[in-house]
Order: sequence, then structure tokens, then C-alpha cells
Amino acid sequence: MPEQPSGRIAVLISGRGSNLQAFIEACKTGQLPAQICLVVSNRADAAGLQCARDAGIEVACIAHTDYADREGFDAALVARLQQAQPDLVVLAGFMRILTPVFITPFAGRLLNIHPSLLPKYPGLHTHQRAIDAGDSEAGSTVHFVTPELDGGPPVLQARVAVGANDTAYSLAQRVLSVEHAIYPLAALWFLQGRLTLDQQGAHFDGQKIPACGLQYPPPLAADSAAGH
Repeated sequence: MPEQPSGRIAVLISGRGSNLQAFIEACKTGQLPAQICLVVSNRADAAGLQCARDAGIEVACIAHTDYADREGFDAALVARLQQAQPDLVVLAGFMRILTPVFITPFAGRLLNIHPSLLPKYPGLHTHQRAIDAGDSEAGSTVHFVTPELDGGPPVLQARVAVGANDTAYSLAQRVLSVEHAIYPLAALWFLQGRLTLDQQGAHFDGQKIPACGLQYPPPLAADSAAGH
């Protein structure tokens, strides 16, 4: 496995791009030896586009409202991304449901991050759903993208404790902080060739990844205090 991988990463965003910023920082510090070759948004007013410009990264806006259907939009997205020739495409708060028109050309090199411990709570409002269910922990999952919404094989999860006084907002802030740790790490593994996807599922160093993904340290604070 190469010690200093290099690669080209394209990032898709729809909003402020906090995970994009985590990638920019990881590339800048050398934690992720890679180049962000393109940032694409479906919204011209996405704040993350300015973050990319400030970092000297090429940006593009492809408005989904310009297309009659999802497939037309996805085809335009594919055409623009293929010009940039990315090794890996990461979805960072990209608020569009992608069709096979997009997913198939990038199969096996398309990652997303979802703010729940998949397979729990696919879709929206994940933090409130975790609180309403009385869950003791929540978190985030990096997963490969397949045509099933939030249903691709999990790669890496990070967990946070749910406090008695947590709101969806306060829980979201803590989950976001662990997202910024695990997403660039998963990208690093991919570029190193350690993370792969085939018909049998996701693999890390040649071993099949468990159904809920690999677990990111450290353990929950409560577990640490208990000596677990």
C-alpha cells in the first residue's frame, strides 16, 4: 500500500459545505494527500462554492431546475465530472436523489456520508428520529452509493452519546464534528486502495466490512469511564 497516495477528488454540495471544508483542510495539512479537482453544486447560492473558490478549487454549478427530469440532470452532472477525471466522487450535503444514470458511471468510487448509524434512519430528520426513539447513541456513516437511497454498503461509522437534554440541533453539531474526522479518512483509505466495493460488498484490506461498517475510535465517553 502506498504511504503517500495521491488522487483526484470531486465533491458535490448543495449548501454550506462543512464537510467540503474538512476535505480542504485535510488536503492542506497532508492528512489527505490528494487534490480536490472540482466542486459542483446544484445551487448557485451554495455557500460552499465560495469556500472552494477561496481555496483555489475549480467550481461548477449545474442547476437541477434547468432539466425536465432527474435523468437529464444526472447526465449533465456526469458529463461535467468526467471532464475533471476524478478518482473518487464524494457527496457532501448534496441534496439530490441520484439515479443510475449518475451512479453507474462512478460505481465503486462514489461515497456519501449520512447523519445516522445506518441502517437506522435513512432519509431526513435523523437526529430528531434518534431522540424520539430514545436512542442512547447516534452518529454518522460513510457508505458507498448504490441506487438504493442511503442503502449502499456502510464503510465507517462514528458514534456519539445522546444526552438527556439534547435537541436535534445540539445532537447534529456533535455528529457533524465526527463526520469531519471520518469522511476524509474513508477517502484516504479509498485512494490507498484499502477500501473497495464489489458484488460481495465493501472490503477493507481485503476483508469484508461488517454490515454496520467499521467503527471509528474513540469509544463513547461513558464506555471509557466504565473501562470498556
